[in-house]
Amino acid sequence: VLQFERVWQRAPTAEERQALIDSWVRDEVFYREALAMGLEQDDPVVRRRLSQKVQFILDSGTETGAPSDADLQAWLDTHADRYRVEATYALRQRYFDPARHGGGEGAAAAAQRALASGRTTAGDPTMLPATLEGRAADVERQFGAEFEQALRSIPVGGWQGPVPSAFGVHLVELTARTDSRAATLAEVRPEVARDLMEARAESAQEALYQDLRAKYAVQVEAEAPAG
Repeated sequence: VLQFERVWQRAPTAEERQALIDSWVRDEVFYREALAMGLEQDDPVVRRRLSQKVQFILDSGTETGAPSDADLQAWLDTHADRYRVEATYALRQRYFDPARHGGGEGAAAAAQRALASGRTTAGDPTMLPATLEGRAADVERQFGAEFEQALRSIPVGGWQGPVPSAFGVHLVELTARTDSRAATLAEVRPEVARDLMEARAESAQEALYQDLRAKYAVQVEAEAPAG
């Protein structure tokens, strides 16, 4: 009746009330008959639904308090790599296509000649961006992991090369770079708080499960020999 009133924003009529009662009684009769017949024991869908319901009840009882700053910092210190601030780059590049220069070594040689002669406007047509500013992931997405890794060590300022990529060879001028570094708590507090609370909840849920598990003896029957 309460659910009816919430949905329809009014009390049910006498006929509607009786229909609700009849429906509930009908469902309850069939439910009890199903239990009496043991139907829940051989139905994996029903078993899984009941298991999920118990897990939901356990989950709702594993509330954890808000972590302190010390808790958050300890978690960040332990999982520092998870929250590292990415390197960023600002660069210009010139591309040398291996197909135009007799393979990868030919493209590298062409890039070296262009660099030695100061012809940094040389290069082959490409759909790759001539300039790029972004995080390490942005560079890797455009040029591949090998290219991004090379950018970590080449000097800032002046053209450098040849720098290999997933597409060929490049001359590169880094105009700016900020190296990857450990994040401070102020920078990643929401993420750290979320992850720590999730970890605490999972630990509490596992402890509750182990308490329940201790109530049961599990016996695994040996497999019959093949053949």
